[in-house]
Amino acid sequence: MTTRNLLLDPCWSSKDLGQALPDSKHAVSVALPRWEDVIAYEEKDPKCMQALRAIYPRFGLNPIVFELAQSALKTQSWPQSSAWPFPNIATAEMAKEHCQRINKNAEVSLVEVAGLTCLITSQDATPLAKAFWQHTGLGASSRQAAIALNKEKCPSNNEGNIARATLKKRLANIYGCQESLIGLHPSGMAALTTALNAIKNLDRKGPVLQLGFPYVDVLKLPQVIFEGSTLVLNKEAHELERKLDHLNPSAVIVELPSNPMLRCIDLATVAKLAHDRGIPVIADDTIGSAANIDVLPYADLVFSSLTKSFAGRGDILAGALVISPNSHWQRSLKKIVSKVTLTQLSDPDSIALEEASRDCTKRIGALNKACLLLKNRLEKHSLVAKVLHPDQCPNFQALMRPDAGHGCLFSFELIGGLTNTKRFYDTLQICKGPSLGTNFSLVCPYVLLAHYKELDWAAACGIPSHLLRVSVGLEDPEILWNRFEEALNNCH
Repeated sequence: MTTRNLLLDPCWSSKDLGQALPDSKHAVSVALPRWEDVIAYEEKDPKCMQALRAIYPRFGLNPIVFELAQSALKTQSWPQSSAWPFPNIATAEMAKEHCQRINKNAEVSLVEVAGLTCLITSQDATPLAKAFWQHTGLGASSRQAAIALNKEKCPSNNEGNIARATLKKRLANIYGCQESLIGLHPSGMAALTTALNAIKNLDRKGPVLQLGFPYVDVLKLPQVIFEGSTLVLNKEAHELERKLDHLNPSAVIVELPSNPMLRCIDLATVAKLAHDRGIPVIADDTIGSAANIDVLPYADLVFSSLTKSFAGRGDILAGALVISPNSHWQRSLKKIVSKVTLTQLSDPDSIALEEASRDCTKRIGALNKACLLLKNRLEKHSLVAKVLHPDQCPNFQALMRPDAGHGCLFSFELIGGLTNTKRFYDTLQICKGPSLGTNFSLVCPYVLLAHYKELDWAAACGIPSHLLRVSVGLEDPEILWNRFEEALNNCH
């Protein structure tokens, strides 16, 4: 059986609904080729859900993980219960404690299945377990589940250690820091979970302060799992000073750039204001990429989703947490992070990530150029109302490394609003689904996928529901542009 080449044969039409992107049992994206499919997915329409052969791993259970969960449920007799596989007892215990903290009467138990620990919840606790699974990113991976079910061979721990050591060296070269300051985690959100646990152990209590419109789970993790957050969209220095003095947050969280607006705060100013008050700064450089921007002079902790452009394949969930060598708290954080890390990136996922990321710097450079080229052509089209890209942001440019680029992502709006956007989306011959940084292009109505139940709130923040987000891949630039131009012509 041949694997579908998504560069030449993208999943874009109605017949492709539910196809795994890429064609892998470990795929982290899934084809939602029509606007109505996105709505059906968000409404949990049974016909749509049954068609899905993959799902973003934190938004639901990969089919292999689901199979393992079902085997765990057979050990219990609770009606309408659910199961959530975790890599070890420590992560499962944290999930259990979260459910019981929110609902003291929740029925929850832990069951070991083939070396993994499953959290079993009664029906009333299922939403709590699902929120924990999504926001923390600590769940068992599809590769771990496949090994537990004897569907894949288990690598040796030595092979995993070698892969992790190689990955840390590779990341250290990119970040320009010591390997000992880098930790590998099951996802980018798991890295942020570790960062927030570390902040608590620095005796920084209370809510965090988040600057700029945030990625949905970066917003929800502190709100739902930890001690809360305050969101500030106004980035003026005097307003930020006032908020810092009034709130004394446990930390400041920033995204570089923000998703999907692709704007940066003035990190140097923010860091000085925070550090002058003894407040640590946590930065997410996933979209900008450490290959393009250097944030370690300012941020104390940097987390990143290695699932995206670092891996590039779209079938590995992984994250990194980097302690800045310039941080006032470096020594304390180094000790604390090792203590509060509940699980590291697994052996099979480390091996897959090491193989996938061997060409990461060269590939990210190519993605930078491809994205800028398509963005420049698109913004000149008469039907395009607005294009958002980091090259329009001086604060992003201030962080850029020499000869670096702006990443693989841009967002845009069409003249004619929702009507033209639906028509364009349905006819665009590009893979359509969540995630970014893959070597094949991906388009999605990001706001619908991330904020479907709070669209009015997103609109009030200046983020319209018809905004489209594009992750540009490595297709031939002329072929890629022709696909966009043809879909635009269908809007007339």
